Amino acid sequence: MAALVSKPLSFLLPRCRRRRPLLLCSSLRFTGTLSDRQHRHILPSDVDLLRPRQQGEQQISQSLPNPYDLVKEDPIQVCSDLWVRCFARSPDAPPLPNLTGFLKKFDLWILAYQRACAHHTGSFPARIAIHLAHLRSLLSLQMSVLASPRRTHLWGAVTHLLIRSPADPPSTRPISRRKFRAALHNAPPPFQDRVVQELLLLLLEPVFEPRFSSKSHAFRPGRSPHTVLRTLRSQFAGYLWFLKADLSHVVDGFDSDIILPCVQRGTSDRKVLSLIKSALRMPVRSGASPPGEEKVDRLAKKRLKRKMLRASRKKKVLNDNEPKPDPYWLRTFFGFVPAEAASVPNYGHCGILSPLLANICLNELDWWMEERIDNYFRPPKLDSIWKESVDDGCHNPAWPEFVPFSEKEKTRKMDYIRYGSHILIGIRGPREDAVALKKDLIEFCESKYGFRLENSMIEIEHITRGIEFLDHFICRRVIHPTLRYTATGGNIVSQKGVGTLLSITASLHQCISKFRRLELVKGDKDPEPLPCTPMLYSGQAHTNSQMNKFLETMADWYKYADNRKKVVGFCAYVIRSSLAKLYAARYRLKSRAKVYRIASRDLSHPLRESTRNDAPEYSDLLRMGLVDAIEGVQFSHMSLIPSCDYTPFPRNWVPEHELVLREYIKLQDPKFFCELHKSVKHQELTSPQDYISKVVWDYKICGVWSKSQKRVKEARKLEEGAET
Repeated sequence: MAALVSKPLSFLLPRCRRRRPLLLCSSLRFTGTLSDRQHRHILPSDVDLLRPRQQGEQQISQSLPNPYDLVKEDPIQVCSDLWVRCFARSPDAPPLPNLTGFLKKFDLWILAYQRACAHHTGSFPARIAIHLAHLRSLLSLQMSVLASPRRTHLWGAVTHLLIRSPADPPSTRPISRRKFRAALHNAPPPFQDRVVQELLLLLLEPVFEPRFSSKSHAFRPGRSPHTVLRTLRSQFAGYLWFLKADLSHVVDGFDSDIILPCVQRGTSDRKVLSLIKSALRMPVRSGASPPGEEKVDRLAKKRLKRKMLRASRKKKVLNDNEPKPDPYWLRTFFGFVPAEAASVPNYGHCGILSPLLANICLNELDWWMEERIDNYFRPPKLDSIWKESVDDGCHNPAWPEFVPFSEKEKTRKMDYIRYGSHILIGIRGPREDAVALKKDLIEFCESKYGFRLENSMIEIEHITRGIEFLDHFICRRVIHPTLRYTATGGNIVSQKGVGTLLSITASLHQCISKFRRLELVKGDKDPEPLPCTPMLYSGQAHTNSQMNKFLETMADWYKYADNRKKVVGFCAYVIRSSLAKLYAARYRLKSRAKVYRIASRDLSHPLRESTRNDAPEYSDLLRMGLVDAIEGVQFSHMSLIPSCDYTPFPRNWVPEHELVLREYIKLQDPKFFCELHKSVKHQELTSPQDYISKVVWDYKICGVWSKSQKRVKEARKLEEGAET
């Protein structure tokens, strides 16, 4: 990702016409201040700006307490208490007034540091494994953030660091001023910004999660594209017109004037608001080509692409502190990300906080749409699908995608779902209602966010033409099922019915295009697999293992598609053929047919070069533990591919963590607990352990189960009463 550097830091650059080598950290990860010799190259106006910052840091460094004395609480417990507190509040409650108290907890800063280290290094460090020097640097960062309400955090300060990343080794070598400017221009965001972003995310996410609508599914815990597809299957059956809109242009244009008022509805803490405000308004230097560099022509771009391709195919030796890159199967799977999920907002220096800020702003659109849904619902008396309310659901929750044909007068109903900046609205009514809703949506975005949506960004499609969303097609099929029921007299009646079936199928065209972009196939209508060149230097066992993980992930991604067997079978065919071509080139077997003949259909038998006939047998090497066992490529037969998952999805579904929070909050209420205790006593409900122990005690003492004795006595009393 392109690096971002703030413009106000330009005064820290030396200004001199003579080119002198500067002894600077080549990776721009030094924490000290500029020397006296370097101060000579700074203008007097810059010195006035630099002195207060240096004096403040010296005072902070001198008054730092012992970090170990500040480690008092469990940060997970602190975050859990905040989640419970926020979910216990009413959605219409006033904003939280004080979050600065959480910023003063050093335990939360350590947790934010651990999460930032996990992002940079790939491993989550333990608290006891963090060195004292890093804790002191983290404490200085906390003191700098909380120093004064007027003094804001300096975002993007790559030349003024308080804490360094563990993956960034200290390195000092003389570099020229030109190279220093180029390195500063292309420097990545500093590690300390990531720590502050992680801390703000830990505090703001539980504050706004209870306020969010259940219609949004992106960038939220417990929700994913799979929940969107399951919601579409269970709740969007019976809709005729679909309105699909892309709000990326609106979301990317959010600024501080739009974001800050929305954030103030959840919290009124001045320090948190000032941090977000400074992150949004502080200028960002684009990580484009350095000044003075000429534009690259088309031929140079092709040469650069070939050079990068050759470099990617070579073996790469990692440095000592360099994090291990993602495995090949995971990078390949990331190439299949849908267009709706690929667009991630990024505002100034907010970084990972940007998706949450986008959801906070778009939450107003979600509640506006829910109000429109309630007002639009009009059920007639003769409709057999939706009768009383919007949440009534379909007539058959076990088969929600099937909708029987109704009378001429049908229910007018609407539903809405949002994934990131992409929305999908289903309408059961005339097309004029969809056109009117499109006009109202454009007016709402223009009045609320100050951006006017273009007509090309909003599409109205009929269900018969199919709607593409998250690389899946939403369409319907007319079917004639046989309905069997028992009539009066015990006769079984079979009757032919007619209705529509909502179908969600994976887009095979999008799958082929993603494979073509990854250079695993060529062609469109009749794709031809290409050899998997990135795995050229890997062994057969490692290559098969990597591709099996990729196929398992693809099978899970298409879990809720009706054509799951077809699309996963195509992926398995491409991977298996690509590996066969790779093995044919590596072991000089000339064709895929010869590879299949030796290694079998699933490529599980070992291959070796024909020139090395004196090599030991694979079974002997495997027995000695000198080679790995070779896994066969999965899904070599259609019968091995799992079918589509049609598990019913509850209409009022909420994630598991929200259910646990709601139940925990209910049990914390003394009034609810007393009522629950009374109902348990009244109904004589006991735990299974108490129930079994009581049965064993009755048989041991009385020889008869006491409950059965009560039943016998009650039956005798009834008989005696009937005789009298």
